[in-house]
Amino acid sequence: MLGNGPYNLVFIFALHMHYDQYEILLGETALTYEFVSHGPKGNVKKVVIYSPRGVDNLFNLGFGDKNEETGQLDDRVATNNGDSVKVLATVASTVYLFTNLFPNALISATGSTQARTRLYRVVISNNLETIKRDFEVFGLLGDEWETFRTDTDYQAFLIRRRKQS
Repeated sequence: MLGNGPYNLVFIFALHMHYDQYEILLGETALTYEFVSHGPKGNVKKVVIYSPRGVDNLFNLGFGDKNEETGQLDDRVATNNGDSVKVLATVASTVYLFTNLFPNALISATGSTQARTRLYRVVISNNLETIKRDFEVFGLLGDEWETFRTDTDYQAFLIRRRKQS
């Protein structure tokens, strides 16, 4: 089994996306990952949670600050720790690790605000060719999923690991 030691995913993620990232700790289950953001606001614990959605192999990706009092994820807080690119690269690294463990997973994601959803669209758009090497990416437009296009404002995103041949 994996245990809960640190997972430095540079060997997985850096080959694909050329961004720095934080060391990732596996949470209590293979559905939870934790890391610490370092910046002017101090050391801020972050958590990434893959929540089953009640449909076979469908998981929601949620991430944000870890509330120290409750231990729960807070996806509404704006940390502003000056490391958003590194934080998003670290979250993306968990997608690689998660889909290595669950290769048939469909992962849905949306921002907790319209601005965050827009940010995620921009990040996906800027890295789409790299992402497409390993994943299929879809966007929700109205009530229809379509193959992700860089010039479209989506309400949500769906990602699936490409089958290895």
